[in-house]
Amino acid sequence: MPDDRLLPLPRILIEPVVRAALLEDLGRAGDITTDAIVPPSERMEAVIASRQDGVIAGTDAAAIAFELIDPTLSVTVEHPDGARVVPGDVVIRLSGPARAVLTAERVALNLLCRLSGVATATASLVDAARPHGKASIVCTRKTTPGLRALEKHAVRAGGGSNHRFGLDDAVLIKDNHVAVAGGIVPAIERARARAGHLVKIEVEVDTLAQLEEALRVGIDAVLLDNMNPETLTRAVAMVDGRAITEASGRINRDTVGAVAASGVDLISVGWITHSSAIIDLGLDAA
Repeated sequence: MPDDRLLPLPRILIEPVVRAALLEDLGRAGDITTDAIVPPSERMEAVIASRQDGVIAGTDAAAIAFELIDPTLSVTVEHPDGARVVPGDVVIRLSGPARAVLTAERVALNLLCRLSGVATATASLVDAARPHGKASIVCTRKTTPGLRALEKHAVRAGGGSNHRFGLDDAVLIKDNHVAVAGGIVPAIERARARAGHLVKIEVEVDTLAQLEEALRVGIDAVLLDNMNPETLTRAVAMVDGRAITEASGRINRDTVGAVAASGVDLISVGWITHSSAIIDLGLDAA
């Protein structure tokens, strides 16, 4: 069953994305195929079902796609966001005007399959990391333009957590910031002089020497980039609870256990949002 703590996104965040996708698909003349073949009075029952194992996300977006085409269409979610499914499980049941079902089908499935893929990829890492340590799997800003809120919700549906939503969430000093500032210490000092009292500051480090510099001036979190598990373990020991530790850098299901075993607090992974495979879900007449 899905996590009871997974709250749905407000409709006002989802609807503009779905509306834009429908407008793109409807083009200048609407669904000329369905309108030519299906009488306005025709009704149908249909289901969206899973064709593979996975974790569901995007049911609200799919439901809104159908409702925007015809608000009289009945949409019933059988497996909500965060639910694990196997082939044959019915995710959504539809009942109402056939034209609405067929016109909204592709946009609804595009969003549902995409977001369920993100949730499933996240869950695969969460499951692989859990036996080895306390680390949470977190996403990054490497999201599909326009879909960030939905994809980050899908990460939560898969059991992960969210990193920054945007550039204004927190200070994250990356290697290029350090290069321009002339070093770790001046970069942190400049950031601290500008940041508000509620703004956290994180710095990316590539070496233990850089980590030592950051710890000397004080930092809220450190991003330990592209370090092997042995170096990560040494880095966590050096930090000794003085900052949040985050591991990053080409981490996958095969390597995430060893990274988690280092004792880091967070493991950030970009591919779960930028290149996860979709989950195969299909719509069929019931």
